[in-house]
Amino acid sequence: QVQLVESGGGLVQPGGSLRLSCAASGSIYAFKAMKWYRQAPGKERALVAAITGGGMITYADSVKGRFTISRDGAKNTIYLQMNRLKPEDTAVYYCNYERMFNLGDFWGQGTQVTVSS
Repeated sequence: QVQLVESGGGLVQPGGSLRLSCAASGSIYAFKAMKWYRQAPGKERALVAAITGGGMITYADSVKGRFTISRDGAKNTIYLQMNRLKPEDTAVYYCNYERMFNLGDFWGQGTQVTVSS
């Protein structure tokens, strides 16, 4: 099993910034990618950003130019720097760890991000 602990969520005004962290521990092997997803009330969970072991990065169109994903391999931690936040970014943000060879993927408990004045 892989345990994922997210932190850094909170309440921020429109235009503000937040930095999320996700630390992985446990059976860390066959690493393929770590990802951030979000789920707003009444909506399906959606991919926000992903980073692979080789450093390939993907963003949802809605966050390109505003969010930055990064990874500290030594700490098995990923980050999501969120700038110029909008009310529509309000959601629970989830961290995901994906193994290679279909060996499974794992989810964190989620952290709430609320963008409101």
